[in-house]
Amino acid sequence: MRSGEGEDVPDPGAVGRGGGRGPQVLESTLVEVARENGTSVTAVYLLPPDESVLQLAVLGGVPWEISMPWARVALESSTPVSDAVRERRLVWVSGQEELARRYPRLALIVPYRFTLAAAPLTTGADTWGGLVLQWPASHPPQPSARERKAITGVCHRLGRLLRQAADDGSPVRPADEPVMLSPPRGRTAGPAEAQAAVDFAERIPDGCCSLDVDGRIAFVSTKAAELLGADIPDLLGAKPWEALRWLADPTTEDSYRAAILSREPVSFIALRPPDRWLSFSLVPDASGISVRIAPTHSAHVHAPVTPAPRARPSLPAAHGRAAFLYDLMHLAATLTEAVGVRDVVDHVADQLLPAFGAAALAVMTAEEGRLRIIGYRGYTAQLMERFDAVPLTADTPAVRTLTTGVPAFFGTFADLERDYPPAVLQDDMAAWAFLPLITSGRPVGSLVLAYERPHPFASEERAVLVSTAGLIAQALDRARLYDTKQQLAHNLQAGLLPHTLPHVPGLDVAARYLPATRGMDVGGDFYDLIRLDTTTAAAAIGDVQGHNVNAAALMGQVRTAVHATAGAPPGEVLARTNRLLTDLDPGLFTSCLYVHLDLAAHRACLATAGHPPPLLRHPDGRTEPLRLPPGLLLGIDPDATYASTEIPLPPGSVLALYTDGLVEAPGTDIDEAVDDLAQVLTRSEPRAMDTVADILIQHARRSAPRSDDIALLLIRPVREHRRRSDGDRPTRRPTGPPTGRPYNL
Repeated sequence: MRSGEGEDVPDPGAVGRGGGRGPQVLESTLVEVARENGTSVTAVYLLPPDESVLQLAVLGGVPWEISMPWARVALESSTPVSDAVRERRLVWVSGQEELARRYPRLALIVPYRFTLAAAPLTTGADTWGGLVLQWPASHPPQPSARERKAITGVCHRLGRLLRQAADDGSPVRPADEPVMLSPPRGRTAGPAEAQAAVDFAERIPDGCCSLDVDGRIAFVSTKAAELLGADIPDLLGAKPWEALRWLADPTTEDSYRAAILSREPVSFIALRPPDRWLSFSLVPDASGISVRIAPTHSAHVHAPVTPAPRARPSLPAAHGRAAFLYDLMHLAATLTEAVGVRDVVDHVADQLLPAFGAAALAVMTAEEGRLRIIGYRGYTAQLMERFDAVPLTADTPAVRTLTTGVPAFFGTFADLERDYPPAVLQDDMAAWAFLPLITSGRPVGSLVLAYERPHPFASEERAVLVSTAGLIAQALDRARLYDTKQQLAHNLQAGLLPHTLPHVPGLDVAARYLPATRGMDVGGDFYDLIRLDTTTAAAAIGDVQGHNVNAAALMGQVRTAVHATAGAPPGEVLARTNRLLTDLDPGLFTSCLYVHLDLAAHRACLATAGHPPPLLRHPDGRTEPLRLPPGLLLGIDPDATYASTEIPLPPGSVLALYTDGLVEAPGTDIDEAVDDLAQVLTRSEPRAMDTVADILIQHARRSAPRSDDIALLLIRPVREHRRRSDGDRPTRRPTGPPTGRPYNL
């Protein structure tokens, strides 16, 4: 009700969630606004105190079921109402294409034509929530002065209501579900008039029925029930696509949604099994939808549609809107899983080409003043090389789209040639869509879709393409950032690993490092070969826990510690390194295997800190894992000790050191994997270690998908007959002789 001053007075009987008044106090004002301004949808979002999420409190003109995805809207998200509330300004969206350009996610989920306004509910410095008003698609693209004044006025009134309720100690709180506004009706019929309306409907030769706002059948004529092949009692109160299995096609429900949200007439054709085609014409208003049902001869003969002020464009016949929505929502879901730029391009090509019937695409970005092609599908490499690195000063549609952010659609080559007279047909395509990839207001690239036949781009399809490009832009921006960070991390790791192995007389060595599969961060696997003097050397391999930059940095510290103590007994090298790591307390653990090589005595001394067992291939080809005394991982206990094991290492034998990425795989027993690797090493004939390393890596790749980094170091003593020269004097003396228990072979 109203007070003497013309202001609404809150109803003390309405209660919201968590105490306070319920949103019912806003209902009369919103009903009046909808009636006076001709809105098709009216909604109020409230901002609970100490929260950053807007919650839907009052809703009218659209079913709650359709609006559920937007029941809670994060204040920092990119939606019309959140932007309006956060920036305290009116947000006006003139139509579907503007919605697609500014709010691509929303446009994908609601690919229908309408005009929308969102405004904040404020009093002074206080923000209470936001108002959303929606008009039919026939509304002019810009608000009239009267509408702007009406929006400002209703926001002021609602703000005053919310302020008054808060000052009274009973602030308005949203409930778990919004208050639903009753649909406005032009008039109410009495019993006699209602029966006359039924008689009128029964005399119509075609069938007819009425759907309420929720899509449930409120009335159905006898002829309509006959055409549908169902009894009237079975239809009343049910949704057509739920009551009739043959109408459970996405097109049926999508047509209902399109009619409700756009308030435009919609028609579609459906096949009632086995061979009866029916046409459905939907005419909506605020109270529901009137449906005319008539037989038709085939799917290609459409029932007449009640003329609308503006003809409703359609997507290509091969794909209904529901199918398009499914395809694009699937693309959106897959893009959330994309990691790098290559992933994004692959997902886009896999989903977009079949969804839109295109034959080719190319994704481009701007780099150093040039347009660079970062991915393509359907084009030849030679053609892409021709277009790659085009200067951003060139007058081409791809460059103009990227630099201006304005999409361009050419249904034929004549259309393209008209806008770009120098254009020469080079890709044997007949139609093109050039789409800007824009995120956070800045272009990150452009996308071109090409079609083999002339393709008229209806406005609705253009809007879907533009909104899809917005989603791709966001995924591409994230992917480029990920790739940059990954490249930096891998560069860090590569800089910490030895670029080349030192030449050690009497040793044939080879090393390999392979990063994990795509989608994983940088790891901490490392290896090293250290020349101590003319007859001794040291080898180390290890794996720092984790896959991030911290792991790579710690790997560098471990390598430095090993270098600093190399030449000491292996157990002492690991103990000193362990004490250093525990002092640093990085929160990461490290496995490590250290080997002291005595090339004159043809022996090796080994110690392990929780590392996989090395493999020893004897000169006769027999290979076995060396089960060394286990040692605690580095970085856990500063007082941990590490036992050493001494083994013979004659010329012709091979010592293989590796990290767990070479043998570990999901669902694989690691002991069996080590044994399999030993058999592969056994079968490798005596040859250069580089060749053997490639054989072992290929085996790992073939055996199972790998999700961890791989480091491999192969060492083979060889006989060298040479006289020591002054240049062979030792560069570092061992701090003590390597000691350890003999390893029984």
